Amino acid sequence: MNEVGPTQRRSAGLTRRNFLKNTGLAGLGAAGTATLLGGCATAVSSGPVQQTSGAVTVQSNLSSPQAKVAIEAVAEAFGERGAAKAAVNTVASETFRTQLPSYLTSANPPDTYTWYPGSLLSGYAQRGLLLDVGDVWQTMGNYSDTFRRLSSDGAGRQIFVPINYYWCGFFFRKSNFARWGVQAPTNWSEFLALCETLRGKGVAPIGLGAGGNTQWTASAWFDYLNIRINGAQFHRDLLAGKRRFDDPNVVRIFDQWRSALPHFDPNGTAIPFQDATTALLQGRTGMLLTGTYFADAAPKDALDDLDFFQFPVLDPAVPLAEEGPTDGFFASARTAHLDATKEWLKYVATAEAQELYIRNSSGTVLPTNPDAKDSGTPLVAKGRKMLESAADLTQFFNRDSSDALQPTADVALIRFIQRPNELPSILTEWQTAAEKVWSS
Repeated sequence: MNEVGPTQRRSAGLTRRNFLKNTGLAGLGAAGTATLLGGCATAVSSGPVQQTSGAVTVQSNLSSPQAKVAIEAVAEAFGERGAAKAAVNTVASETFRTQLPSYLTSANPPDTYTWYPGSLLSGYAQRGLLLDVGDVWQTMGNYSDTFRRLSSDGAGRQIFVPINYYWCGFFFRKSNFARWGVQAPTNWSEFLALCETLRGKGVAPIGLGAGGNTQWTASAWFDYLNIRINGAQFHRDLLAGKRRFDDPNVVRIFDQWRSALPHFDPNGTAIPFQDATTALLQGRTGMLLTGTYFADAAPKDALDDLDFFQFPVLDPAVPLAEEGPTDGFFASARTAHLDATKEWLKYVATAEAQELYIRNSSGTVLPTNPDAKDSGTPLVAKGRKMLESAADLTQFFNRDSSDALQPTADVALIRFIQRPNELPSILTEWQTAAEKVWSS
């Protein structure tokens, strides 16, 4: 175990040089390197399971520097309690995603895993691969019914322990907006006007980062346009196969999107998300539609300079929903360390553990434990207020649908951004590809 303790880790910083060299913002399914993790040791690997004798193995898909510092602090605190130890095996997120079925079905599976709730976990639960953590939930106090429902397999069992959640929006640097003499918009017309102004100043208005293995970033645009135009329930029905991707209501999403396409970074579909984050921080792009997870790889001195604005309302008659992705843990039904694994899950559900993580990370996530305090910064207070005032919350494309359906969205949305005039065939082919996923 590293001899540097939690107290020392709380003062650990991250320089811009280290950010540019080491940033690791793989997609979390979309969504967020800010998931709470733990272990008394961490390592980055290409995927093989690394077991530590006598310790709970935490298979982790987080590798951003600040998140790893936070993980070590929480894990060390867990070990200091004396009930058990935990060891983290950190894997690149896209590798984690593709190898997850192998992890769960291996002869000696990891004990517990970082991930998110949704249909993917329910499918694994139906195959008997996930641990029923209902007894852990009995120790978790007054967690909300929303988190309880989200953590269920749909058949009455709890299979997930939520640890934190976050918000999404158009993020920007306050100093850049001040330097450019612009303000955050309050409606779509003002948003397009802002984009025109930034283009006039030689700035690419909208970053994307949908190149390489982070094509999923384009789904944030699809999600928000859909919940703004058609509402959250239509969105969920569409992703569940109860609606068609070539539905006229879906066409309306892309009709709206067309007006923003001229303002996207021309390199948006060529560069990965981490490069898009760097471009935003360096002022080469003006704003980025993303979740707060991107801040876990931002330099500490940039955090106070970050702000966001809400995705503009498009139809006042549609109840205002927001994306509020939730992260946490699930466990293998065949864990070799049953009691220790449950102790780990109980600990990370506590206010103590969640506050410790927040103090050691970028502090831009919200704890799921109702007794835990967030970082209290103006940015976090603004994000919490937005989520609490929302009429409904969605997760993210693959979380509300499945990991299997995400590639169909990646192909369709990237093609639309690059060749919007091909929309009719794009939607037809998307529907055909989706039907194959739903029928499999």
